[in-house]
This record gives sequence, structure tokens and C-alpha cells, in this order.
Amino acid sequence: MKIATIIVRTLLGLLFLYTSVSYFFHLNPEPASTGEFKAFQLGLVASTYLFPLAKSIEFLCGLSFVTGKFTTLANLVIFPVTLNILLINYFLTPDNLPLAIFVFVGNLLLIFAHWENYKGLFKMD
Repeated sequence: MKIATIIVRTLLGLLFLYTSVSYFFHLNPEPASTGEFKAFQLGLVASTYLFPLAKSIEFLCGLSFVTGKFTTLANLVIFPVTLNILLINYFLTPDNLPLAIFVFVGNLLLIFAHWENYKGLFKMD
């Protein structure tokens, strides 16, 4: 389980680092979007803060996953992002759903692997 956790953590970290760095440095052209996803994406871009915020979170959590430091915190911080990635791909761009499922399930696996660190959050005193 420990080796699988390290592999998933590293893959997620590299994926988050790649997507955030390519966003900030415009390394890849934006893929053409159509239909409902295009309208949704235009709304996100028009907000002017949401994409940079999400990509900054992805960058910091990617660094955390790659280095293995603060992974418990990074798992919680990145969870809403991975949930949104999954739901957006499920409802608007099903072609990308396998990658979204990997990201979400990988995040859940990392949370499960560090479950001892989260028990205090759910303690009823």
C-alpha cells in the first residue's frame, strides 16, 4: 500500500504541477471548447480570479505531493478542486472523464492512506 500511495501521490503531484505551470506560462494552447462547456468556461474566465486561484492551489498541492511534505493538508485543500474537476467533466466534457476519475480517486486514496491524521477532525467530544 505504501508504494502505491507514493506512486499515486507523485503522479498527482506531477499532473498538478504540469497543469498549473502550463497555465501560468501559457505552454499549451487552450483547447477549443464548444456548447455548454464553452459558456461555463467563459464565465470562469470572466470572474478573473477563479482560474488563477485554482491553478495556484494546484501548484502548491502539486509541490506538496511531489516532495511528500504537508500531504495531509494538501489532500484537504485540493479535494474541492478534484471534486469540481470530476463533476465538470462528468456533466460538460465526458471525453476527459477517465483522467478526472483518476484525479478524484487518487485524491480519495491519499486521504484514505493518511486517515489516521484526519481522525481528530471527526472526534465528538
